[in-house]
Amino acid sequence: MSKLPTTVILESILTCPHCGFSKQETMPTDACQFYYECENCKTLLRPKQGDCCVYCSFGSMPCPPIQLQRKCC
Repeated sequence: MSKLPTTVILESILTCPHCGFSKQETMPTDACQFYYECENCKTLLRPKQGDCCVYCSFGSMPCPPIQLQRKCC
């Protein structure tokens, strides 16, 4: 039986696929983040098909529920 991670990383670097701008953000632990506006180009990012949130699509770390190997929100 595999052991679930006990530490969840809450910081993720989001990178805009349109302009390449990156910013470190703190991920919410109580909700999925479906939208994120790029601070640089103002593009509204949405999760890629099959991903639960913008962090799973464009972040350096997946969201907390996915890190804990459970279904997101």
